[in-house]
Amino acid sequence: MQDLANTVNQQIRLAARPVGLPKDSDWKFTTEPVALPGDGGVLVRTLSLSLDPAMRGWMNEGKSYIPPVGIGEVMRAGGIGVVVASKNPAFAVGDRVSAGLGVQAYCLIPAGEIKRSGIVKIDPRLGTDTQWLNVLGMPGMTGYFGLMDVGQPKAGETVVVSGAAGAVGQTVGQLAKIKGCRVVGIAGGPDKCRWVVDELGFDACIDYKSGSVRDGLKQHCPDGVDIYFDNVGGEILDQVLARINRKARIVICGAISQYNNTTPVQGPKNYLSLLVNRARMEGIVVFDYADRYALAVAEMAGYLKDGRMKSKEDVVEGLANFPATLLKLFNGQNFGKLVLQVAAE
Repeated sequence: MQDLANTVNQQIRLAARPVGLPKDSDWKFTTEPVALPGDGGVLVRTLSLSLDPAMRGWMNEGKSYIPPVGIGEVMRAGGIGVVVASKNPAFAVGDRVSAGLGVQAYCLIPAGEIKRSGIVKIDPRLGTDTQWLNVLGMPGMTGYFGLMDVGQPKAGETVVVSGAAGAVGQTVGQLAKIKGCRVVGIAGGPDKCRWVVDELGFDACIDYKSGSVRDGLKQHCPDGVDIYFDNVGGEILDQVLARINRKARIVICGAISQYNNTTPVQGPKNYLSLLVNRARMEGIVVFDYADRYALAVAEMAGYLKDGRMKSKEDVVEGLANFPATLLKLFNGQNFGKLVLQVAAE
């Protein structure tokens, strides 16, 4: 067991509920001695953390699919780490694990929290740490089950994906191509759109920053839209609803354009298109599919290995950089899955 007698844990806690974009005063940096696990517990050293748009929703008070982060609590985040102390027979020192580690250097998981933390051993042979936070991690699982279970794609259908260059969007688009669909992405900026088409193999990509999404959809989806995987909400959702086909499926994964609103969330104005086209709109919360993660990981690890799927990560180093790095999600600066590297190997 590693000598942890004089080791200090650095943590970032939620100090206040943000109004609009999170600001520095919404966070509190704390330190405390690292505690050793009791019977059945595990201590994990954090290596990398997944930064996701959903984190903004977790900061808000109110009913949701998961309780909000409490004021004074370590900010919630999934991550990859290495077990440094264990009194649990299922985990040995040196095991690589994925878990809800929080924004901190070390995570103590007591016996009673093992299940809730989601801690599982990962196989480094299937992918790198950052890939385990992307295609093989929660974003990949969200994309997989959102497309396959909610979207139910059929070969030859047209799939539109917003946030196409982001963590979930890149998985959805590549998976839809593998399943034989025509795929049109929506992303911000020429570099992202070029990468989505040239590297990920999308059939087209609409740059919402430089042109009309409506015109882009008309050009690239002349036969309408069968599946829309929505990561942004707002006006783009309305534009796609105006182009859907009969029996279309709208997968509501996120609404990043609305997360930092200081006014009420903008709902879909074109929702009657669902009625006219006998279409379906359904939300996806990845935790509902936890018992099937292993199946999706196995399938997509195969795609990574044979080159049919790529996994792009945007890695920023340093726990202290968390507040500024998180904002990259909301100003469009991240390119690929946003990862915070907390420690080296």
